[in-house]
Amino acid sequence: MADATPTQSMRADEVMAPSVDAAPANPRSQRLTILAAVIVIAALGWGVWYLLTQMGREYTDNAYVGADSAQVTPLISGAVADVRVSGAQAVKKGDILVTLDDADAKIDVATAQAALLQAQQHFVQSQALVGSAAAKFDARAADIAQARARLAQAQAGYVRAQVDLSRREALVASGAVSKEELSSAQAAFAAAKADRELAQAGVATAAATRTSARSDVNASEALVRGTTLATSPDVAAARARLDEAELDLSRTIVRAPVDGIVANRQVQIGQRLAAGTPIMTIVPISAAYVDANFKESQFKNVRIGQPVELTSDYYGSGVVFHGRVTGLAGGTGAAFSLIPAQNATGNWIKVVQRLPVRVALDPAELRQHPLRVGLSMDATIDTRSK
Repeated sequence: MADATPTQSMRADEVMAPSVDAAPANPRSQRLTILAAVIVIAALGWGVWYLLTQMGREYTDNAYVGADSAQVTPLISGAVADVRVSGAQAVKKGDILVTLDDADAKIDVATAQAALLQAQQHFVQSQALVGSAAAKFDARAADIAQARARLAQAQAGYVRAQVDLSRREALVASGAVSKEELSSAQAAFAAAKADRELAQAGVATAAATRTSARSDVNASEALVRGTTLATSPDVAAARARLDEAELDLSRTIVRAPVDGIVANRQVQIGQRLAAGTPIMTIVPISAAYVDANFKESQFKNVRIGQPVELTSDYYGSGVVFHGRVTGLAGGTGAAFSLIPAQNATGNWIKVVQRLPVRVALDPAELRQHPLRVGLSMDATIDTRSK
């Protein structure tokens, strides 16, 4: 019995030993451990990637392409003679878009040209009148001298007739002079007196005529004094009217103000247009920009000049546009809406507002991948750049 007990004890040890060494590990625990390790490593990797590439970047998908479109309007009224472009057509600055009937404008130009020639003719005529008025003034001086000579002659005749009458009146009492001779002397004296008065009036008339001639000279000189054919007021006014008529004639051809794409064409041949009527819009896609609407909580580190990356569904995520922040709007979209929000009520609920951010795009990228106004964009501002 004593020998059997140790043997049984050894067998028991041999049986127990293999059972401890052969206990297999739990496979589920191993998989969970590996999964946890992978998750931790992935989280750490994502954290490192976020810190290095994404931290400090503000994103929004509420962004849209815009452009300072040019509205085309005729500057004069007229009937449409021809339309050279169609909708969605690309045009260059200066290309002919629409032509108006120019018959009336050509008549206005011809009328203005005739008025200019007439004004020039009047100026030359006024210059000639100065010399004519001066000659008349000089002639009036001679007339005065002639009138004074006649006055002197009349005065001498008056004195002679007066002396002759006095002599005969003195001889009447002695009977040496008949009454007939006395009457003749009296008549001669009266005629001489009348001639003298007439000569005096002639001198006054000649003097007045000379004064009038002097005024005519001054008036003629005033029309041309200090001016030439080019600077005459009447000629200048006529030339201005001609320039205006020629300008209106040139405006019968409506040209593209900028490079771009024709949009919203609203003109047809034969249509009568009034000045200022919108007929089409030119969208300068080469100068397109993006207005990105960021939440007000995203503006802590947003600054003008920071780089922006943008993508569009139009080209897909494979085409990335690069731009820069050029400005922040002066108010939110709600502030400038047709009916602004009124928050002075008791049931007010705060709504996060969005503020438009203007982003200028790279012109080279726009030429390579043109955008259209109104397209939606995804925009990300790198606020790490101060």
